[in-house]
Amino acid sequence: MSLMKMNVSPRPSPDSHFLPFKQPHNLKQTIVCSKLPSLQENSDHDTTQPCHSSLCKTCQIIDMDAIISHENTIHQVHDTYSCNLANIEYLLRCRKGCPEAWYIGETLRQQMNEHRSTITRPGCSLPVGEHFSGHRLLVSDLRLWKEYGNVVSLNFGWGNTVVLNGYETLKEALVKKSEDFAERPDLKIYEHLNELVGQGIVFAKYGHWWREQRKFSLATMRNFGLGKTSLDLRIIEEAGFLNKEFESAKGLPFDPHSNINNATSNIICSFAFGERFEYRDEKFLEFLHTVEESFVLEGGLWGQLANTFPCICHLPGPHNKIFKNQRLIIRFVQEKITEHKKSWNPDEPKDFIDAFLTEQEKMKDNPRTSFVESNLIGVLVDLISAGSETTSTTLRWSLLFMMLHPDLQSKVHEEIDRVVGKERKPTPGDREEMPYTNAVIHETQRLGNIAPISLPHQTFRDTEVMGYSIPKGTIIIPNLTSVMFDEKVWSTPHQFNPGHFLDAKGRFVKPESFIPFSAGRRVCLGEQLAKTELFLFFTSLLQHFTFHLPENEPKPKYVEAKYGITLSPPPYRLCAKLR
Repeated sequence: MSLMKMNVSPRPSPDSHFLPFKQPHNLKQTIVCSKLPSLQENSDHDTTQPCHSSLCKTCQIIDMDAIISHENTIHQVHDTYSCNLANIEYLLRCRKGCPEAWYIGETLRQQMNEHRSTITRPGCSLPVGEHFSGHRLLVSDLRLWKEYGNVVSLNFGWGNTVVLNGYETLKEALVKKSEDFAERPDLKIYEHLNELVGQGIVFAKYGHWWREQRKFSLATMRNFGLGKTSLDLRIIEEAGFLNKEFESAKGLPFDPHSNINNATSNIICSFAFGERFEYRDEKFLEFLHTVEESFVLEGGLWGQLANTFPCICHLPGPHNKIFKNQRLIIRFVQEKITEHKKSWNPDEPKDFIDAFLTEQEKMKDNPRTSFVESNLIGVLVDLISAGSETTSTTLRWSLLFMMLHPDLQSKVHEEIDRVVGKERKPTPGDREEMPYTNAVIHETQRLGNIAPISLPHQTFRDTEVMGYSIPKGTIIIPNLTSVMFDEKVWSTPHQFNPGHFLDAKGRFVKPESFIPFSAGRRVCLGEQLAKTELFLFFTSLLQHFTFHLPENEPKPKYVEAKYGITLSPPPYRLCAKLR
């Protein structure tokens, strides 16, 4: 990615007339200038010259092609340059030689002026896009909580948004008043997807459709082994395949990302499709890459911009990769459904697809049913995406923490050797006898913090939380980071410390405020499955291997984590030495 100084053309006259909309002929170069609201009020700032004001870093050019080719650079730019909503308006209006871009900027400005509103809240209401920089610099930043309190109102674009901080606040909203906060907001990046494949489960609107599909999904998961020995054996078997992949590296450095992603995805795919995939299946690897890339793009800068400024969805740019990926994921799932229809026996369902098709046949005369084929695709996309990516990400954090803390890794080894031994395969029943290993897994979930702000909720009706009135339709962001790093709960919140989950006698304890799967009606559907997978995969890997960083390679840094819908560890390689 190239960054260089540039001249900024004069702003168009506010009295100019709108031009007929055309697709901008060249938007490859984008201006990013930090703290522009101050600059716009500063008459000393000449917009025809590069900015050297002390109020601002330097006007920059970002090569959009480079961003499209290397999506990770989005986050590097984002972390380095403060990019708020006012900057976006400014860059669109100042684009030299592109009246169409000016037209878009002017349209956005008028829409924001018409619809901008702030929720009345004694104490704190932040302006539009106070550092529009995603999870780390805005919502999940603990400084926001400490400075503004447990209920923070954001004037974000033209939608009312409230951030909830602290366990007691989240408990009141998500648990005690669960239905009040059970709605999901309409997000532009999923609008077209919902038209194609129904609402699914994760972002389905609260009501009959969502209740019917969530109930059916949980029941079907139990029917096909959730909480039973059969599924435990399936995970143990997959852990054996994963161990073989690690062993094949023969102690040399390798990136475990793909293998771990394959293993966790195979569990949910065996439930959804009735089959597992080989670790070198090119088609499946491409599918997993698309799912992972979607998590980064949808939760990153471009996904947020598309949700905040829907009109950019019709313009060229990196955000279009989101929609392309959605189509690729749908195509993969649709092919599996088509294959199932050829062999489907309603009397002998083998997996989730078969069970759904059977229920669809039963409900075909019900006009209110959610059992329609399009929604089968949506539900499967949700189950596979959420069921594989989150567990895979947590396991990758766990191995990174073990490498960075070899002394703690040794303690895990000692406990595994004492309880399980080196020959017998671990089972879920071993968990009660392995408090330290259990504590390490929970501490990984806490410090890894893979869902810093969970998923957005929306108020289903007018309600209150912590004494503050919140109207119906308000977007709610549950700041799980404020719970996972609360100094009142965790003695060393910014350090990896399994002692957070152990009492004075070394027994496992779990604080009430530990809610990595969120809480209430929208709690993670796959929580029970994820817990079983994490324990069996992690214990099996540590039973067979000692993990360490390759020689002469720098230690991965927590601050280099990858932000998207989930918070992923920085890329790293490891050496797996057979024990």
